[in-house]
Amino acid sequence: MASPSGQNDLDAWFNSKSAAGVNEGSLTFLTSAPVKPLHHHQNTIRLSPDSLTTGWTALTQCHDNLDAVPRAQITFREGYIRELRVTESRLIEQAWIQGPTVQLREVSPGARLCLEAQTRALKDMGNGYYNLFNGPYMRKFLDGYYPMQVSLSIEYPADMLGVIDVSPPEQTGFNVIQKPGRLSVSTIFEGELRTLIQFERKSPSDLIGK
Repeated sequence: MASPSGQNDLDAWFNSKSAAGVNEGSLTFLTSAPVKPLHHHQNTIRLSPDSLTTGWTALTQCHDNLDAVPRAQITFREGYIRELRVTESRLIEQAWIQGPTVQLREVSPGARLCLEAQTRALKDMGNGYYNLFNGPYMRKFLDGYYPMQVSLSIEYPADMLGVIDVSPPEQTGFNVIQKPGRLSVSTIFEGELRTLIQFERKSPSDLIGK
């Protein structure tokens, strides 16, 4: 696992007003899974009514088939994560919280790790529009990027918000399923993946008769 890109790049991305340029550089969606087990990164993000004011969301995150390495870390943006804790650790000698990171020691083949936290991922763009940012997701070593599987589930108050855009858009290798109050993404890719979900707040007239 690699740390995210530089803090300045992340801040610029988080503060952008458009979905354009969400993914820059190498990103290739795969149409079939490799034979070997993949690192599967699973995120569930829950938006509450309070999230619209504070920007804070509830995160549940799990990693299956972590790469077997002596040391690794999972890094979050400093100032955008709180109440970070490990809820499950299997086939990992030691896992501990250090600032905005989770440090791992002696990760064995088939390892699993689960976390819970609060993340400040929702940004009020004004005029009733909100952006939810995720990523970057990557599996990178010194010689380049390797395939990774990501499953992302977004839960939101359907009586308050509606999804108006998803970036990257749905395409072969990047599957998006939408239901009222829930949006799910599943993908296998190589490179760096950033996602942006754009919401619009519903007006009282939208709710009449519902």
